[in-house]
Amino acid sequence: MEYSDLLFELDDGVATLTLNRPDQMNSFSGRMGAELSHAYRRCDEDDAVRAVVLTGAGNAFCAGADMTAGSETFASQEQDQNFSASPLAMPAWEVRKPVIAALNGHAIGIGLTLALQCDLRFVAREGKYGVLQVRRGVMPDCQVHWSLPRLVGLAKAADILLTGRKFGGDEALALGIASRCLPAGEVLAHARATAHEIAVQTAPLSVAVTKKLLWQSSSLGPEEVERYETQLHHHLMGRPDAVEGVMAFLERRTPNWTSSVTEDWPQWPGPDPES
Repeated sequence: MEYSDLLFELDDGVATLTLNRPDQMNSFSGRMGAELSHAYRRCDEDDAVRAVVLTGAGNAFCAGADMTAGSETFASQEQDQNFSASPLAMPAWEVRKPVIAALNGHAIGIGLTLALQCDLRFVAREGKYGVLQVRRGVMPDCQVHWSLPRLVGLAKAADILLTGRKFGGDEALALGIASRCLPAGEVLAHARATAHEIAVQTAPLSVAVTKKLLWQSSSLGPEEVERYETQLHHHLMGRPDAVEGVMAFLERRTPNWTSSVTEDWPQWPGPDPES
């Protein structure tokens, strides 16, 4: 796919995906959704990608839906069998690499619900954030009714989704939405530094299975989590990276990981057959 509403850069194991409509404050378009879905799939399948940073061009992350169509912005989609309130074919949580949202400025509406699909969020203190869809006559999207309560709890999610209010970076951190709150000029550099540390210091297969189980855990009980962890330990223990991680630590050197997410992916545990 040729990208126009998205920029893709891969450097030293870190893929930087930049929402690229700066003149429109990176307002979300159908093409942007298709390109971001493609880029996420590309990152998932490429072992050269160890971590992903999602950010916005210019001074905003994403100011929400493109409303240049005016009254037709949210026209009926009943005749469109392909319409989905979650416009990404592959959300960030399905990418088997950590995805860090570097919110370099405002993230409104779908701009914030997209970021909530990521694993970490670093926000600009000066930015404005909110899920405003109820103030536009529609409703929140991108599976945010699932992702947001996982992060902040039901009461805080209700405050955010039912009021459609805006809040700043410091409150985003206090609410539990943000992992870090930084000056706008430092957000992207901090995200890339974190992504680079992940790319160098963590075993790719270990991170990938940990991420998948972490996102899955809310639908599992503690006994099921123990069973999943045990089965996945059996897959990881005894492999070269389980040796390399220990020896690199003891020898005080940078590890040389050799596992492949695409080639060494385990058969994922399923429901307990005895249940």
